[in-house]
Order: sequence, then C-alpha cells, then structure tokens
Amino acid sequence: MTAQAQSTPLIEARGLHTYYGESHILHGVDLTLMPGETLSLLGRNGMGKTTTLKSILGFVPPRRGEVFIKGVPAAKRRPWQLIRQGIGYVPEGRGIFPGISVREHLVMAARPNDRGESPWTLERVLDTFPRVGQRINHDGSFLSGGEQQMLSIGRALTLNPDLMILDEATEGLAPLIRDEIWKIIHEIKASGIATIIVDKNIDNLLEVAEKHLLLVKGEVVYSGDSHGLKADPSILDTHLGVA
Repeated sequence: MTAQAQSTPLIEARGLHTYYGESHILHGVDLTLMPGETLSLLGRNGMGKTTTLKSILGFVPPRRGEVFIKGVPAAKRRPWQLIRQGIGYVPEGRGIFPGISVREHLVMAARPNDRGESPWTLERVLDTFPRVGQRINHDGSFLSGGEQQMLSIGRALTLNPDLMILDEATEGLAPLIRDEIWKIIHEIKASGIATIIVDKNIDNLLEVAEKHLLLVKGEVVYSGDSHGLKADPSILDTHLGVA
C-alpha cells in the first residue's frame, strides 16, 4: 500500500442522517477508520449500529451526510460496487445461501485485491477454519450456526479485503465457538486488515479494538480509545449497563 493510501481513511462518514420511512434513526454520525485500525460500534439493541453499517455500504443510503471509501464519495454507487473497493462484509444473520456448497460459497467470492494480491487463498481459509474444511462439500445452509459464521467470515476473507465489517460477530454462538471467532478476529487484525466490529462482548472489544464509537438513539455519545472507556467506567455503565 502506498504512503498516500496509508494516509487516506478507508472509511470516512460525515454527519450521517439515515431514516427508515419517516423514522429518523441516525442523527449526525461521524466515523473515521484508517488502514489497519480496528473500530467497535457499541450500543444497546436498536441504537443504530447496524444502520450505521448499512449506511456506509449503501444498503440504506443516508438522506443527509457523506460517506467516502478510500477517499472516493460513495453516493450513487450500489453496495456491490462499494464492496468491490475492498470490503469484506459479514452481515448479521450470516447471509449463507441455501443450495450452495461450502466450496461454492468460498470460490464464488474469491478475487485478488486491487493490488493484484491474494494472501487469503481457499487453502488458507480452510487452514484457518478446519471445521469449515471438514464440511467442504456440504450445503452451507445445513451447517451449525457457528460453522456458518466461520463460513461467512471465510467467504469475506477470500475477497482479500482491506476492511472487514462484522455485524454481531459472535451473537447466539456457543462459548467455545465464540472464543474461536475472537481468536480469528485477532488473526485478521494481525494480518493488517482494518475491521469494524459490532458485538456484545465488551471485554473482547476493548482488547481487540483501538477505537470505539458508542451510539445512543442514533447519536454518538463516545468516540475514543479503550483507555478512555477504562478510565471512566461510568460511560459503559450508564449506556450499556456494564461495569
């Protein structure tokens, strides 16, 4: 990655106001993510975390505000065009297609990054997710919830992205599977891929992410690092009920 690319935010959102019909969900959300950084989106259910992600990716375009991806305005571009800019998206619910095998899920998504590099090959994904490899010829929709989440993450990695977005990274998974997913998230971070994570496990988020955005009713009430949250526990206690 060039020096100019390193100094350009991967994602920059300015003053996002997003609506569902007449319901005003996001109220002036600002967000900046630099290459290699990890950001957590914090907040109770219904506070605008998923809407923020969908606004960035164009699934729910904001009525006001701007989104830039690698310095390029995202307005009027379709979600698939934005994802082709080097974004791996792991949606809430995992997005596994019925009737398509595990192998097909991984192969159909695979492509080199915009520098022509393919560090995340099919073989590397299967080495990282041995449970997925054991079910390589199975219908993806028949996998367990944890295996589907691994498949969804693996599929996103075969895009060889500069940015991974994980919405509810470990929601509804068994403790051992959650631990495995967090280990993989650390590996993704160590490989230099920037990440935006939504999850309810505050301890893990404070450990893996350098930056945090806390949303309350669609407004940012905290934007800062882990040190700031640890230094003032009342922030998490007041807004998340976490001591």
